[in-house]
This record gives sequence, C-alpha cells and structure tokens, in this order.
Amino acid sequence: METTELLKKVRRIEIKSRGLSRNIFAGQYHSAFKGRGMAFSEVREYQFGDDVRDIDWNVTARHNKPYIKVFEEERELTVILLIDVSASRNFGAVGESKKEMMTEIAATLAFSTIQNNDKIGVIFFSDKIEKFIPPKKGRRHVLYIIRELINFKPVSRGTSISGALEYVTNAIKKRCTIFLMSDFIDSHDYKQAMSVANNRHDMVALQIYDERDTQIPDVGLAKFRDAERGVDIWVDTSSRKVREKYAAWWNGIHKRMQDAARKSRVDITTISTAEDYVLSLINLFKQR
Repeated sequence: METTELLKKVRRIEIKSRGLSRNIFAGQYHSAFKGRGMAFSEVREYQFGDDVRDIDWNVTARHNKPYIKVFEEERELTVILLIDVSASRNFGAVGESKKEMMTEIAATLAFSTIQNNDKIGVIFFSDKIEKFIPPKKGRRHVLYIIRELINFKPVSRGTSISGALEYVTNAIKKRCTIFLMSDFIDSHDYKQAMSVANNRHDMVALQIYDERDTQIPDVGLAKFRDAERGVDIWVDTSSRKVREKYAAWWNGIHKRMQDAARKSRVDITTISTAEDYVLSLINLFKQR
C-alpha cells in the first residue's frame, strides 16, 4: 500500500475508533477490566460505565459532579492484543473483510486502553509468532499499531492458536488482559493452552467471522480457494450432501471454540462482519 493511501486509512480509522473509545467504551472498559485493589490512590471524574460503588460521595458533593475512587492496583494495566493474521482473515463476502473488522476493533480497544493510561501491546500470529509489539503508552504508539494492522504481511498462511497462547503465557510475566481475535479456523486443539493462559492472565476471546464462513450457497460447480493451504478446489455446491458436510465442519469449529472457552472460563463473543461490532463489545463488557 502506498504511503499516502496508508496514512489516509490510518487517519480514518483513528477518527472512528477514538470517537467510539472516548464516547462509548472508556467507562465500560474501565469497569470491565480494571481490578479492584485494596490501596486507595486518588480520585478522578466519573466516566459512563464506571461502577457506582466506587463513587466518592464527599468529593462529589464538594465539586457538584461525580468522582470515583481509584485504587493502587487499578492505576496501570497491560493489555495485549493477540491477533490472528492467517490467510483466512482476508476473506469477506458479506460486509467488511475479517481483517478490516479486526483492525477497527483492535484500534478501538487500543484507544480505550491509552485513555485509561494503560499500556497496549500486540502479538500477530499465524501458525507461528509473526511479530511482537511490546506494550507502551501513548497515541503515537497506537498509530504505529494501526499502521501495522493495516499493512503487515505475514510470512505463513496457517493458524496455531495454541502456539500463540503458549507464547504469550511465557513471554508476558506480569498479569495482563489479553484480547484474542481470530476466526478460530484452526484444526489443532487449543483448549489446554487457553486454560493455562487464562489462569495466568485475564483473557477475552473475540471470534470474527463472515456469514459465508458458516455455509456455502447452491451456485452449481464453483472454484474455491483454501487460503491457508494456498490451493484451489472445485466444489459441486448443488449437492446437498456437500453443503451439509461444509455446515457440519463449521459447526464443529464453533463448538470446539465454545467448549474451550467454557472449560477455560474465558469470556467469548462472536461478531459477524455484517453486523455492528459496537453493540457486541458493549454487551461483552457488561457481562464481566
């Protein structure tokens, strides 16, 4: 992508994601992911979504607007975005591509993080660790992350969620909050790795999928591309047996993901590229 075009795209995403994080998610993020510490540190103005139990009524009365107590444990959080960059993320038949939606969601979470004075880092993974951007604070760092989200070219095509989870478990020593973003099209078992990662850290999983991932339409003989293997195959989509077999394959992926999340006690939400991700994120934050 040319530099001018890239900068324009970064700017468009910044404007949208900063607005969402500032006006919608800042308080929601704070309530959902900030731990309740024991040592009182300071007060700050109430933000939408904050826990009303933290309101300091004496300071609120003096200033005639709500303030909440901030505890020492809450002062700084490290957030890691664990992002699937395998070849299947480029697919998008309905709405945005999975890559585009992941980029917007990641940018929104990143701006919510720095607005709460927390650190944000990113790990791109395929069937290997493609790139690690260490956690830092600040707008410049977030803009660098957005540029990488848009322009990064992975070396491998495949997916290994377990490898990514094992890496983040070993690489990040301090307890952090992990957002795992993937379509979860992975034939390998990742349940144990997810359980270990969530025991050490606080993890949330976001499945980003396209509605065409879930079923194939009856369009006769058609050529499909297996993005992660890089091969083309001819499929007779007029065969009901073929369509049912494909649907069963997708249902297996979804069930494996849900089972792993439930047994690992990981909060998970599924977001279609055809829907508005804002409501899905708000509902996820409210669940925590």
